Amino acid sequence: MISKRIVLHFPHRLVDQPIIYKLVKDFNLGFNILKASVTPQEEGLMVLELSGEDADFQKGMNYLESAGVKVQPLSEDIVRNSAKCTDCGMCVPICPANAFTIDPVSRKVIFEEDKCIACELCIKICPAHAMEINF
Repeated sequence: MISKRIVLHFPHRLVDQPIIYKLVKDFNLGFNILKASVTPQEEGLMVLELSGEDADFQKGMNYLESAGVKVQPLSEDIVRNSAKCTDCGMCVPICPANAFTIDPVSRKVIFEEDKCIACELCIKICPAHAMEINF
Protein backbone atom coordinates (compact mmCIF):
# COMPACT_ATOMS: atom_id res chain seq x y z
CA MET A 1 0.00 0.00 0.00
CA ILE A 2 1.30 3.45 -0.91
CA SER A 3 0.09 6.89 0.14
CA LYS A 4 1.43 10.17 -1.23
CA ARG A 5 0.50 13.83 -1.05
CA ILE A 6 0.60 15.29 -4.52
CA VAL A 7 -0.32 18.43 -6.42
CA LEU A 8 -2.28 18.14 -9.67
CA HIS A 9 -2.21 20.99 -12.20
CA PHE A 10 -5.07 20.70 -14.69
CA PRO A 11 -4.95 22.56 -18.01
CA HIS A 12 -8.19 24.44 -18.72
CA ARG A 13 -9.31 21.81 -21.24
CA LEU A 14 -9.50 19.18 -18.46
CA VAL A 15 -11.19 21.00 -15.57
CA ASP A 16 -14.62 19.65 -16.50
CA GLN A 17 -13.41 16.04 -16.94
CA PRO A 18 -13.96 13.30 -14.29
CA ILE A 19 -10.24 12.82 -13.62
CA ILE A 20 -10.50 11.92 -9.91
CA TYR A 21 -13.51 9.68 -10.55
CA LYS A 22 -11.41 7.64 -13.00
CA LEU A 23 -8.62 7.30 -10.43
CA VAL A 24 -11.13 5.78 -8.01
CA LYS A 25 -13.13 3.66 -10.41
CA ASP A 26 -10.49 2.47 -12.89
CA PHE A 27 -7.43 2.29 -10.63
CA ASN A 28 -8.90 1.51 -7.17
CA LEU A 29 -7.24 4.53 -5.59
CA GLY A 30 -8.51 6.33 -2.51
CA PHE A 31 -8.17 10.06 -2.11
CA ASN A 32 -8.48 12.88 0.36
CA ILE A 33 -8.71 16.36 -1.16
CA LEU A 34 -6.62 18.73 0.94
CA LYS A 35 -7.10 21.83 -1.22
CA ALA A 36 -8.68 22.58 -4.58
CA SER A 37 -9.07 25.53 -6.89
CA VAL A 38 -10.83 24.52 -10.08
CA THR A 39 -12.61 27.10 -12.21
CA PRO A 40 -14.19 26.41 -15.63
CA GLN A 41 -12.15 27.72 -18.56
CA GLU A 42 -9.12 28.27 -16.31
CA GLU A 43 -6.31 26.10 -15.02
CA GLY A 44 -7.15 23.96 -12.01
CA LEU A 45 -5.07 22.98 -9.02
CA MET A 46 -5.73 20.21 -6.54
CA VAL A 47 -3.71 19.07 -3.54
CA LEU A 48 -4.64 15.57 -2.47
CA GLU A 49 -3.49 12.53 -0.63
CA LEU A 50 -3.73 9.55 -2.94
CA SER A 51 -3.45 5.96 -1.75
CA GLY A 52 -3.69 2.45 -3.11
CA GLU A 53 -1.71 -0.61 -4.06
CA ASP A 54 1.69 0.13 -5.64
CA ALA A 55 0.78 -1.20 -9.11
CA ASP A 56 -2.57 0.63 -9.16
CA PHE A 57 -0.91 3.82 -7.94
CA GLN A 58 1.63 3.71 -10.77
CA LYS A 59 -1.10 3.03 -13.35
CA GLY A 60 -3.05 5.99 -11.99
CA MET A 61 0.02 8.24 -12.26
CA ASN A 62 0.55 7.07 -15.84
CA TYR A 63 -3.10 7.85 -16.62
CA LEU A 64 -2.79 11.38 -15.20
CA GLU A 65 0.36 12.02 -17.19
CA SER A 66 -1.16 10.72 -20.43
CA ALA A 67 -4.28 12.85 -19.86
CA GLY A 68 -2.13 15.98 -19.61
CA VAL A 69 -2.32 16.54 -15.85
CA LYS A 70 0.94 17.75 -14.35
CA VAL A 71 1.68 15.79 -11.17
CA GLN A 72 4.27 16.69 -8.58
CA PRO A 73 4.94 15.85 -4.95
CA LEU A 74 3.51 18.35 -2.48
CA SER A 75 6.99 18.76 -0.99
CA GLU A 76 8.11 20.56 -4.17
CA ASP A 77 5.60 23.36 -3.52
CA ILE A 78 6.08 23.77 0.23
CA VAL A 79 9.32 25.61 0.91
CA ARG A 80 10.88 26.60 4.21
CA ASN A 81 13.48 29.31 3.87
CA SER A 82 15.93 28.30 6.59
CA ALA A 83 17.83 31.58 6.26
CA LYS A 84 14.69 33.54 7.17
CA CYS A 85 13.51 31.21 9.95
CA THR A 86 14.23 32.52 13.44
CA ASP A 87 13.08 29.29 15.13
CA CYS A 88 10.46 31.24 17.09
CA GLY A 89 8.11 28.22 17.11
CA MET A 90 4.94 30.11 16.16
CA CYS A 91 4.26 27.49 13.47
CA VAL A 92 4.42 24.50 15.83
CA PRO A 93 1.08 24.79 17.69
CA ILE A 94 -0.86 26.14 14.69
CA CYS A 95 -0.06 23.23 12.35
CA PRO A 96 -2.96 20.74 12.23
CA ALA A 97 -0.75 18.08 10.61
CA ASN A 98 2.06 18.33 13.18
CA ALA A 99 4.56 19.00 10.39
CA PHE A 100 6.56 21.23 12.75
CA THR A 101 8.35 20.18 15.91
CA ILE A 102 11.01 21.71 18.11
CA ASP A 103 14.21 19.75 18.58
CA PRO A 104 14.57 19.33 22.35
CA VAL A 105 18.34 19.73 22.28
CA SER A 106 19.01 22.49 19.72
CA ARG A 107 15.61 24.24 20.19
CA LYS A 108 15.45 24.57 16.38
CA VAL A 109 12.18 24.17 14.49
CA ILE A 110 12.09 21.03 12.35
CA PHE A 111 9.80 20.94 9.31
CA GLU A 112 8.70 17.52 7.98
CA GLU A 113 7.30 18.35 4.54
CA ASP A 114 5.87 14.86 4.05
CA LYS A 115 3.36 15.61 6.84
CA CYS A 116 2.32 18.98 5.41
CA ILE A 117 -1.25 19.33 4.09
CA ALA A 118 -0.76 22.79 2.51
CA CYS A 119 -3.29 24.49 4.79
CA GLU A 120 -1.15 27.67 4.71
CA LEU A 121 -1.65 28.45 8.40
CA CYS A 122 2.12 28.58 8.91
CA ILE A 123 2.44 31.17 6.17
CA LYS A 124 -0.08 33.44 7.87
CA ILE A 125 1.47 33.13 11.34
CA CYS A 126 5.19 33.21 10.53
CA PRO A 127 6.59 36.63 11.54
CA ALA A 128 9.76 36.04 9.49
CA HIS A 129 7.88 34.90 6.35
CA ALA A 130 10.03 31.78 6.24
CA MET A 131 7.30 29.48 4.84
CA GLU A 132 6.28 29.71 1.20
CA ILE A 133 3.86 27.81 -1.02
CA ASN A 134 4.62 28.01 -4.71
CA PHE A 135 1.50 26.77 -6.50
